[in-house]
Amino acid sequence: MDFDHQSIVAFSKSWGLFYLIGLSVAVVLYAMWPAKKAEFDRAASSILDTTDRPGR
Repeated sequence: MDFDHQSIVAFSKSWGLFYLIGLSVAVVLYAMWPAKKAEFDRAASSILDTTDRPGR
């Protein structure tokens, strides 16, 4: 099988799209997973800690 530029471009356009869609779904599922809520809430509020001041 000869791999020329057009074949590689066609393959990457078709399967690359499915790969990126699958990766996006996996990231959204990870972010919305109920067991991760406490971890993400803690991370969101950690930057608002009043004891953390610049220069200390």
